[in-house]
Amino acid sequence: MSEIIPTTEPFFFPGDSIGCLLVHGFTGTPKEMRWMGEYLAEKGYSVLGVRLPGHATHPADLLRTRWQDWLASVEDGWDLLRGVAPDVFIAGVSMGGILSLLFASQYPVRGVVTMSTPYRLPYDQLLRFARVFSLILPTLPSRPSDWHDHEAESVHICYPKQPTRIITEVRSLLAVMRAALPKVSIPVLLVHSRQDGDLPAGNMEQIYHDLGSADKQMLLVENSGHNIPRDADRERVFQAAHEFIQRVANGSA
Repeated sequence: MSEIIPTTEPFFFPGDSIGCLLVHGFTGTPKEMRWMGEYLAEKGYSVLGVRLPGHATHPADLLRTRWQDWLASVEDGWDLLRGVAPDVFIAGVSMGGILSLLFASQYPVRGVVTMSTPYRLPYDQLLRFARVFSLILPTLPSRPSDWHDHEAESVHICYPKQPTRIITEVRSLLAVMRAALPKVSIPVLLVHSRQDGDLPAGNMEQIYHDLGSADKQMLLVENSGHNIPRDADRERVFQAAHEFIQRVANGSA
């Protein structure tokens, strides 16, 4: 069994009866969400940051996982957090946002915050053949950096490469999420950066359009790349998430 990369471990901060379940992105680690977790813990919430199977260890470990395994780890985290905080909100970045929305279509969470979440993958037509490409190119390098806070970038940890075949799992997960969006009826806050070099902000608008919730908001930030909870706009986003949680938890319009 592979060891977890130091500083990327899951985390838990005990607090009050409102829980925040934090979900990192594809090839990322719980460290992506730790600053957000620390901020929310300071506001008094109970916070749990989960580690998705195959992540924060070695890229080869991803080959033994499927998207259902990632979703199951979110369910495990939800079950654990509900033991101390019956009112659970869920927040995720990138693929973590996909999992958060899909989970919210199936379980009674109070609200969802997504950041940099795709509606579909870029160049989707080419990625249809990822399983065939994997026979020739078993791994692909991770996408180039689009950071604005370069000090935060210097301590960021993610896999430098990814197994090509596993991209088909992300595509499958996205298809399931798109079908589930009309079933999401709880409050949702969608966050995206205009400067996201991986995913155009139009992804956020497409998710917003398909959501079944009557209480849905979009927040567009200007000074971050794809990894919003670690980049320059993070404090603004953390505050927006806190205000969203407070409004929903207090039942105010």
